[in-house]
Amino acid sequence: MRVISANVNGIRAAIRRGAADWLRSAQPDALCLQEVRASDEELQKALAEAGLGDWYVAHTEGNAKGRAGVAVATRDRHLAHRVGIDETFIDAGRWVEVDIETPSATLTVVSAYVHTGEADTPKQVEKYAFLDAMTARMARASSRGELMVVTGDLNVAHREADLKNWKGNLKKSGFLPEERAYFDRWFAAGAWVDVHRSLAGDGPGPYTWWSWRGKAFDNDAGWRIDYQLATAPLAARATAAGVGRAATYAERWSDHAPVVVDYDL
Repeated sequence: MRVISANVNGIRAAIRRGAADWLRSAQPDALCLQEVRASDEELQKALAEAGLGDWYVAHTEGNAKGRAGVAVATRDRHLAHRVGIDETFIDAGRWVEVDIETPSATLTVVSAYVHTGEADTPKQVEKYAFLDAMTARMARASSRGELMVVTGDLNVAHREADLKNWKGNLKKSGFLPEERAYFDRWFAAGAWVDVHRSLAGDGPGPYTWWSWRGKAFDNDAGWRIDYQLATAPLAARATAAGVGRAATYAERWSDHAPVVVDYDL
């Protein structure tokens, strides 16, 4: 089963830039999108252009028009879907999860978009509140031995190997010690696994986000802030992982690159 996660930076803009052709050739079985920034109808039209018009979609727009929005689209019908994290952040457009049946067991697939944050501001407080809610939800899933994958733009680079200029970002949101500590706790007991990192090696990189400005992309001065985090039973079934980095700046259809993971289910 191929799971692809992508922050599209606006699905309609991404389609105009060539995302439909990429998605069609990538052949996902589950597609997780962040920063959709579209209505249900606009998202459905975009998916149809990528050959996914008959897929089953769980999508939440969020309460701020033109911002956030996450979705999970799958070949197979969902057994259930939920918006928000345990009755919190329901209107934020930042968390949607679906349950789908596989030959192995029920699989829960999450598309998440964590707040950008800003050190020493209310934005950072809100980011920590979201990460706290994630932590509780993830702990429940791992304690039950569930097959669950949390995908998306988590807006935190966990380690020095996850961003090019780590020394210059030690006091900035996205690489604060308090943010990185969440990841340390998730991975400490082996209950959750950073699937891409575990299969790709120690790094540095491969990165998943580069600024549109300057030569960041050409110089590979990026950040790895897009993830697929899996419970240990699911991570053990991961067979391959990679980043769909565009060959050239001109071929980019988002400021993020998709994270692609294959699971043997």
